[in-house]
Amino acid sequence: MAAIDHYINTIIDQGAHEAHTNGSATIEAHHLLLAIAAERGTTTHQALTSAGLDHRAIRDALDREFEHSLSAAGVSRAAFDLPQPSSAPQRPSQLGASAKLALERGFASVARKKDLRPAHLLLGILQAEVGTVPRALALAGIDQADLKARVQRTLTNAGE
Repeated sequence: MAAIDHYINTIIDQGAHEAHTNGSATIEAHHLLLAIAAERGTTTHQALTSAGLDHRAIRDALDREFEHSLSAAGVSRAAFDLPQPSSAPQRPSQLGASAKLALERGFASVARKKDLRPAHLLLGILQAEVGTVPRALALAGIDQADLKARVQRTLTNAGE
């Protein structure tokens, strides 16, 4: 198994853990982003932390996005004593639409599979123009263009 295959499998497995913890039936792009942020010592982790996005900051941004989405529907989270999400009965094994699209975007950014690097997966997630991840990053005040440029630099400078 190539190193990139091992990395992708690890991120998807960790994404499944994130999804399970959140009570989600599928693995979505934001679960993959959390998984990437949890992989310390990688250039993708470093690119995220250089923008102020560690695992906790991403989780907080996702929580703000959830509250914002509720308020758009006229619901105030503060008005209700909502319990924390319970774990799904089974750990999800299916990728949701946002995760599939993120993987497709990441894979499409290289001509050959042997050129695929972990940063391509992160770029695939960050290139989404709509959805949970871009809304969460915007609400967190993250300059998404700058973050994408940071990730691109890791590909250019470090051969990742």
